[in-house]
Amino acid sequence: METLISSLTRQEVFAVTHASDVAAVRRSGQKLADALGFDETRAGRLALVITEAATNILKHAGEGEIHVGPAQSGAGVGVDVLALDSGPGIANLEASLVDGMSTAGTAGTGLGAIGRLADEFDVYTQPGGGSAFFMRIWRDIPAPEPCGVEIGALWAPMAGEEECGDGWAVHCDGRGATLLAADGLGHGPEAARAAAAAIKALGARKSAEAGELMHAAHDALRPTRGAAVATARIDYGAGELRFAGVGNIAGCVVNMSDDKRRALVSHNGIVGHNMRKVQEFAQPFAPGALCILHSDGIQTQWDLDKYPGLIGRSPVLIAAILMRDFIRRRDDAMVLVVRRHGS
Repeated sequence: METLISSLTRQEVFAVTHASDVAAVRRSGQKLADALGFDETRAGRLALVITEAATNILKHAGEGEIHVGPAQSGAGVGVDVLALDSGPGIANLEASLVDGMSTAGTAGTGLGAIGRLADEFDVYTQPGGGSAFFMRIWRDIPAPEPCGVEIGALWAPMAGEEECGDGWAVHCDGRGATLLAADGLGHGPEAARAAAAAIKALGARKSAEAGELMHAAHDALRPTRGAAVATARIDYGAGELRFAGVGNIAGCVVNMSDDKRRALVSHNGIVGHNMRKVQEFAQPFAPGALCILHSDGIQTQWDLDKYPGLIGRSPVLIAAILMRDFIRRRDDAMVLVVRRHGS
């Protein structure tokens, strides 16, 4: 199945600090389910997952946030729910996922219920380091076959802004996947317009090579203030990722065979204005490998080795932890994590 997934699709983010917030998140989920054509049963499952996830934040962390949006997947139509907190974490996750286990004096059915109700479920937690839960509900059953990559992305505007000037897009096809990350110059509506122009360039050249797509983005961005842009093409047959970057999008590849972080090199310039040099670099990209791209709204000093087990979790959880712990908060921010299916 060929499809384009991008930050142009709206993502709702809710602070969860009080019991009244649970209903607001649930209503948003219901509205999205209706818009995507969920039947009553599937929409009911989504409502229960949201309720249990939000209630779990209040009981165990006191506060946190929930992200709700269309599934970041080329496989089919669904809704993604991400629950994120900086609370005490879970000391014994395996026990907590068993019905009847509780550390808050409740019935202890919350996490177990989430695991049963969600079509896809993953969690990352550290004692003293907070928790992140990812749930996906598909519209149709049986669940669709996965496409060639798993995608996880978060993006957020600078405080005080409505629009985010950072954006991303992924196109999946039978031979590979094409990735794009953009950081519009500055912030606000004009930066968002620049990022959107880059994404639309990918939409017009879905299976382009990295360098070709960069030149297309340069042309598309000429009427805008310009952007830092990174592009990549994953070739399943060749088992490699080819990357081209101009500006300050940080990127790396992590192959599961050695867990080493290999930096992806970008050249100086502004796409749409003074793009002097475009050069492709190739990295091995075997099944299970990760590509991580992020804007300069995220600090670069992160190290996945300090989060034992995170590298093997869903890309959504990896993106969420990087965003939670390394966001600068004085600029727009974006993290895109893509994993090649297989092992």
